[in-house]
Amino acid sequence: MTDILMPKATAVWLVDNTSLTFDQIADFCGLHPLEVRGIADGEVARDIRGADPIANGQLSREELDAAQKSDTYRMVAQKSRHAELLKPVKKAPRYTPVSRRQDRPDAIAWFLRNHPEVTDAQISRLLGTTKATIDQVRNRAHWNSTNIKPVDPVTLGLSTQMELDAVVRKAADKRAKDDAKRDIVEPDGPTLEPASETGAITHQDDHTDSQVDRHDEDEGDEA
Repeated sequence: MTDILMPKATAVWLVDNTSLTFDQIADFCGLHPLEVRGIADGEVARDIRGADPIANGQLSREELDAAQKSDTYRMVAQKSRHAELLKPVKKAPRYTPVSRRQDRPDAIAWFLRNHPEVTDAQISRLLGTTKATIDQVRNRAHWNSTNIKPVDPVTLGLSTQMELDAVVRKAADKRAKDDAKRDIVEPDGPTLEPASETGAITHQDDHTDSQVDRHDEDEGDEA
């Protein structure tokens, strides 16, 4: 069965403009018959404006007429052109030219060295590679490991700077959120060590030590 665009709005229109049974409307819209009854009673979808399924190409007039003549008839929805336009388009896998495929291990090595926070799945999508290849580069089990050198994917022509920045930013944000959940807070700068550990002596300490030394010398002279 074809999914109905705006099922509740369509049910509202069918309730208001046809003699179809609740079961027929529920079957066509993918709703429960009690929900359709609630629409008819004004308890459900009270503020929803009805959507004409014939006008938006989801139902033919012939189907509606046949259903109104027989309570047992179940209408068959048509594929709406509006639904097709609103349907999200799945992004095709990234195609990497044959001349550039040999450069992917270098780009993988660059990510592993400079951005370990980027996941293997993100690297795979950006470079059009596989997790197996990433593991081989990481474990130096790749057949060409001796010649692999970290080079950023923009220089290699495997991605744009905007795409690279977006991936790195997303990975960094996720890492920051994960660290926050684990109560990991990085210090703003180098922490100060105690003077006893660093061997540093303040000017006040020098002055105090000098006074103690002079006092000991005066007592020695009096003796």
